[in-house]
Amino acid sequence: MLRSSQTVTRFAPSPTGFLHLGHAHAALFSQRAARADGGRVLLRIEDIDSGRCRAEFDAAIVEDLAWLGFDWDGPVLRQSERTGAYHAALDKLDGLGVLYPCFCTRKEIATEIAHSGAAPHEATAPDAGRHIDPAHITNNGSLYPGTCRGLTAEERNTRLADAEVFVLRLDAGKAADLVDELSFTDREMGETVVDPLLLGEAVLARKDIGTSYHLSVVVDDGAQGVSLVTRGADLFPSTHLHTVLQALLGLPTPEYHHHPLIGDGAGGRFSKRKGARSIRALKEAGHSPEEVRVMANFAD
Repeated sequence: MLRSSQTVTRFAPSPTGFLHLGHAHAALFSQRAARADGGRVLLRIEDIDSGRCRAEFDAAIVEDLAWLGFDWDGPVLRQSERTGAYHAALDKLDGLGVLYPCFCTRKEIATEIAHSGAAPHEATAPDAGRHIDPAHITNNGSLYPGTCRGLTAEERNTRLADAEVFVLRLDAGKAADLVDELSFTDREMGETVVDPLLLGEAVLARKDIGTSYHLSVVVDDGAQGVSLVTRGADLFPSTHLHTVLQALLGLPTPEYHHHPLIGDGAGGRFSKRKGARSIRALKEAGHSPEEVRVMANFAD
C-alpha cells in the first residue's frame, strides 16, 4: 500500500464509559500531530466487545470530543461494522499456520505455570522499560505457557466439536520463523528491533467476539492508511506484536509516537476503573473547553 506524504493519525476510544482527561490528552495529541503538516486525524470507535460497550457512551464520546475541540476528518469508523475484515485476516493467519485454539481457563493456566516452576515473566520491554498490557499476561505476571499449542489435530477437532469455549492464539515461534528481522520507529524511543516473543502466545480472537484488540487495530490502521500511530507509552510493548502481525498480513508498518501518560495528581494514571473524573462531568460543572484542555496538559 502506498503512503501519502500527508500524516494520518487516529484516536480510537472504546465506548465502555465516559472519556476522562487521559483520553482528552491522547485525542488532542493525535490531532496536533496530524495538523502539524496539514494532515488528517480520524476517529475510530473500538466497540468490538459488545458485552462491555454501550450506545450511550458511543454517543457521549462523539459529543464530548466535539465540545472539547477535537475536529476529526471523515466519518466515524466503528469496529463492530468490520467483522468481515477481521475474519479475513484470521483466515490469512490460519493459512500461514500461525494460529491455534486454546481452551485453557485462567485457573488452568495459573496451575500449569505453578507446576512447571517457571518464574514469573518480567512484564516490561527491555529496550524501553514500558509495562506490558496486563490483558496479555496471567494473574501472576507470567506469559501463557503454550499448553494448547501441543494438542494434536484430533484433540483440537474433538474439543472444537464439543463446543468448548476457546480463544485463538498466535504461535509466536512459528510467526517469528516466517518474518525477517523487523523494526519500528517511535518518535520518543527511536528505532526499536522487534522481539516477536515479547508478548508470548497472544490472543488474537475470542469465540464470543471474533477478534481482539491486537488484530483489529492492525487491520484497521492498514485499511485507513494511518501513517502515524499516537498512543500512550503503556502500549509500547504491544507494538512488537503489531509489527509482526503487519508483516504476516502484508500491511505497512506506520511510524509511532508513544507519548507519556498524564497523571491524576496522586501518582497514578487516569482510568475508568479508578473513577477518573470525566470530561462530561467537568463540562457539567461549568468548565470551558479551554480549561479542560489545560487540565489535560494540552493548553493551546
